[in-house]
Amino acid sequence: MSRLRIAAACILIAACSIPPSAFARALIMAVAAEPSSMDPLFSRTQSNQQVENIFEHLIARDVNLQIQPGLAAAWRVVDPNTWEFKLRPNVRFHDGTPFTARDVVYSVKRASNVPNSPAPFSGAVANIASIDVLDPLTLRIHTKTPAPGFLEQIGMLFIVSQHATEGHPSNQYVSPAVAVGTGPYKLERWVPGDYLELTRNDDYWGPKPPFDTVTIRFVANDAARMSALLSGSVDLIDNVPPVNVPRLKRDPAVTLYSGPSARLIYLALDSSRQQSPFVSGPNGEPLRSNPLRDLRVRQAISKMIDRRAITQYLLNGAGVPAGQIVPQGIGGYSTALPADTYDLAGAKKLLAQAGYPQGFTLTIHSSNDRFSSDGDVAQAVGQMLARGGIRIANVVTQPYNVYVGAAAKQSYSAFIFSFGNTTSDSTVALSNVMATYSRSAGTGAFNRARYSNPALDQALAAASASFDPVQRERLLEQAAEAGFRDLGVVPLYFPENFWATRNGITFHPNKAEFTTATYVGIREK
Repeated sequence: MSRLRIAAACILIAACSIPPSAFARALIMAVAAEPSSMDPLFSRTQSNQQVENIFEHLIARDVNLQIQPGLAAAWRVVDPNTWEFKLRPNVRFHDGTPFTARDVVYSVKRASNVPNSPAPFSGAVANIASIDVLDPLTLRIHTKTPAPGFLEQIGMLFIVSQHATEGHPSNQYVSPAVAVGTGPYKLERWVPGDYLELTRNDDYWGPKPPFDTVTIRFVANDAARMSALLSGSVDLIDNVPPVNVPRLKRDPAVTLYSGPSARLIYLALDSSRQQSPFVSGPNGEPLRSNPLRDLRVRQAISKMIDRRAITQYLLNGAGVPAGQIVPQGIGGYSTALPADTYDLAGAKKLLAQAGYPQGFTLTIHSSNDRFSSDGDVAQAVGQMLARGGIRIANVVTQPYNVYVGAAAKQSYSAFIFSFGNTTSDSTVALSNVMATYSRSAGTGAFNRARYSNPALDQALAAASASFDPVQRERLLEQAAEAGFRDLGVVPLYFPENFWATRNGITFHPNKAEFTTATYVGIREK
């Protein structure tokens, strides 16, 4: 045998003797929505979900939204206004510094003071009166009022390293030296508009992450994501359009995953201002009063929308018509709030009663890459309102990272949004989407139309302070009934979500709808 062949044989034998885990394993995902920041406290919007690969919460949740220990290993209620947390020992940030109670205190203080946040974390910490650090791994948090749901609130908060991040604004979290967390993956590189690259945290306190590197490509176009999966250039895609589900089910090289959602897709209406930027008369003339302030107009709009047609035909059955903020099975769901019935004649009658027999002119805004078929849903809603007598000047769809900032500044009159409930009841959803906006109280963080309803606020405040589960449930139902009978937002549907992977890659569908590397694994042969 020649020396060359002997050398080649030796290399082959050596390679075969290396265990499979020694080879680099790379994961490539294509996701629809791009983060607006790598600062985990910049925005609570779901497009920023990728920070969950890097940063962690005090309280974790499983795929069914049930509370689990996270960076807090244990907790107890000392009294109605005091919670004690025992932190997980031997946890280190990516830069090697130890995780301690001081980092929790720093993260709590920073959560309310992140400039230009389109969806701040202020509500998660608004009820905190003070924090006592008893030792490096023990702290007591005192709340302003009794807070039986405090775990749900504080559990949303990401913990950042005081050592790495203090003095650095959000725009500097693009640097791996600043975006330092405790999570299973480290930030390697973020190229806005293109991709996010992560590397495995070999010192992670939990189960060893299965991938050496993770590349997350931002591909807003549904067809482009599908093409990337089918060609084998990516291992996983999210936001699979329901129309493509039959095609993927027939492909032997692909595995399809689905899961029910607790996300409400809704139409928000600017009912708080006397004048609204995209509302005018039937011929485009200025109006003295904003018609969206009239309940009869909001009721008419709701009745113009054929939710069954949207879910059955546009979404191929991958959705359930909605009448409130959470689906059945989540605490606070009210049987008194069924989805509104399509009634075009009744809608036109309500418009006439409100003083708009000829309708008025309206522009609808929406994202086009936030959830499956969001741009198409906006077009469908526009067509339905036009049939009901409202002149639709335009339906404008935009990338979510542009759209969400403008919505937070109240730039729209009628706009499609969503809220994904990630807790066991509706408290957080109602507090953020429907409660009166108050920066100091931390309510209404996602209330982009500035809707306000004292009856809802009162019932919600009472529910948030009740330790009696039966009473709390009824109060949450009352809050929902007050807000949705008044159509603070117009509920549309709860979607079913689809993901797809190349064979060999597994995915865990979750009610939070996250498409992060933490839910992805390898199917061992």
